[in-house]
Amino acid sequence: MKKIFLAVLGLSTFIATAQKDFQGMAVYESKTSTADFAKNFEGNKDITPEMKSQIMERMKKMFEKTFVLNFDKSSSIYKEEEKLDAPGQNGGGRMMASLMGGGGTYYKNVKEKQYTVDKEVFGKEFLIKDSLPNLKWVLSEESKKIGDYTCFKATAVKEASKSDFRNYRKKDEKKKEAVKTEEIKKDESAPTEKKDEKKTNFFDEIDLPKEITVTAWYCPEIPVNQGPDEYWGLPGLIMEVNDGKTVIMCSKLVMNVKDKMEIKAPTGGDKVTQKEFDDIMIKKMKEMSEMNGGPGSKGGMQMRMGR
Repeated sequence: MKKIFLAVLGLSTFIATAQKDFQGMAVYESKTSTADFAKNFEGNKDITPEMKSQIMERMKKMFEKTFVLNFDKSSSIYKEEEKLDAPGQNGGGRMMASLMGGGGTYYKNVKEKQYTVDKEVFGKEFLIKDSLPNLKWVLSEESKKIGDYTCFKATAVKEASKSDFRNYRKKDEKKKEAVKTEEIKKDESAPTEKKDEKKTNFFDEIDLPKEITVTAWYCPEIPVNQGPDEYWGLPGLIMEVNDGKTVIMCSKLVMNVKDKMEIKAPTGGDKVTQKEFDDIMIKKMKEMSEMNGGPGSKGGMQMRMGR
């Protein structure tokens, strides 16, 4: 009996040690559709077909990214893979990365249900610390193969992020007409000298949906509560995510990596909550849009392209 007890104790110690030392690495390919962005050029006489083609090609490359997720049982780090030939490695490039949901290091601690992200935008470093989004996943029996792994489908509805400009849509004509009618009424009562000061704002042309439906595919064979970007909370590693505009798919997976890295939260930058960061981004983008003449001008286009 004593020998059996010692054997069980030894096995338990081994499992605990293995779990403590366990670390995996997953590579994800992220692609964002540029269809909605192409609509911004409709009716713009300043943008020739050649210019539009060049801009769209540049945006396509900008929206095709590779990320690496290093994870253990309770925490993870998700970061874009650095490429020497990547366009826009200057401040404008970093700003565009942040506007499109990327940039910096995304640290998640699923045990504490907290996340930390460091981002550099507008020449300033921010450290966003907040609670992980509590997505109410609906599990399905539908399955598919991703590589050699059998994955199962799960869906959830999340609030659209105000600081992630991939979520914005071009405002339909009916809404734009309603806004214009309201603005005309306000202008009629405004002093004459103020009427000429009015500038086109980028935010007059776009809408932000309140909610976004997310589809994820997770693998129960890999029993970690982790996933790419902000996603977590499923009974297995999330191998693929689709939010309608962006698809993130695992292209490589290594379990029990030999060269382990220290998984810890970033520390640099001014500490803010997610809401505080969103408010700062919106305010700055409105200021830049007004300074550059709005989306219908060349200045406005340069602002959106991060030049």
